[in-house]
Amino acid sequence: MDLIVRAVDVGSGNTKFVNGVVGSEIRCTSFPSIAYPSSGEAPAWPATERRKTVCIPVGPLYYEVGPDVGLAADTFRAKQLHDEYTESPEYMALLRGALSMMKVSHLDLLVVGLPVALLALKKTALEKAMVGTHQLGGGKVIVVHKALAVAQPQGALVHYAAEHEKMATIGNEQSLVIDPGSRTFDWLVCRGMRLVQKQSHSINRGMSDVLRLLAAEISKDIGTPYRDYDAIDLALRTGKAPIIFQKPYDMKRHLPLAESVAQQAVSTMRQWIETPESLQNIVLVGGGAFLFKKAVKAAFPKHRIHEVKEPLFANVRGFQLAGQNYAATAMAGVRERSQGDAA
Repeated sequence: MDLIVRAVDVGSGNTKFVNGVVGSEIRCTSFPSIAYPSSGEAPAWPATERRKTVCIPVGPLYYEVGPDVGLAADTFRAKQLHDEYTESPEYMALLRGALSMMKVSHLDLLVVGLPVALLALKKTALEKAMVGTHQLGGGKVIVVHKALAVAQPQGALVHYAAEHEKMATIGNEQSLVIDPGSRTFDWLVCRGMRLVQKQSHSINRGMSDVLRLLAAEISKDIGTPYRDYDAIDLALRTGKAPIIFQKPYDMKRHLPLAESVAQQAVSTMRQWIETPESLQNIVLVGGGAFLFKKAVKAAFPKHRIHEVKEPLFANVRGFQLAGQNYAATAMAGVRERSQGDAA
């Protein structure tokens, strides 16, 4: 019987997870990293209204999470923008929400991610917190037998190597993976698949900084507070003007401000890279890749910048591949030995 391996990447913007593997196809989905607390398990919506959310128990409260969480009555959207995020009840609610949507009773291996700067500090504690029985609400549970926490961009490198059929050669190459997310801007220098710790790091300079900066500028322009970050994000990604006071709002004059955040983040990263001429692969992933691409190209003008399909899911797909490889070797060997001892 094959071991059941799944991956979850709880970001501060979106929670991404693998909900199925069919042959070589890794099927992923996501939902906003928003968890609304309530004191009861019953979702607070009318019986006539059905939406894609689940209520997850964590401690004394329940948290509503899922794709349609934005329809919840409470309009306050707290973002967990701090280094203790993985220890918060909101993180556990989002993680368990993803586990609930996988529709399996147990996992032999769960792979999760951490920002580069937090990996050494949080890896052991996070893996320990992931193992065991997780309550999913409605009397449902899932049992996780083993967990692995890896640097988020490391997953993207595995995915890139698999997508470009470089698994056999990348072990001898030096790579830089750049992952602009919602809260953090992460980068990872690897020799093969091994992390070069002194050149890898993450800073709190992600898409959330861009959205807050633009919201402040729009607020000054229209003379009233404006905080529709989702509308700004959509406008940046599509090029379509957001509708403010029933009229399209031209954001083009604010784009240099958005690009300045990307330039600041990339400039900081560039100081950590000791020998850029030795980099054979520069891979750009993450939900903010579209906005940071120009700054990355300016910082490495003599390199080709590689991208992957669906960059939002690059990390979690790589987690899944790494987990499957681990399960096929280390975990399979342990299981065979235990079966031999039992015989």
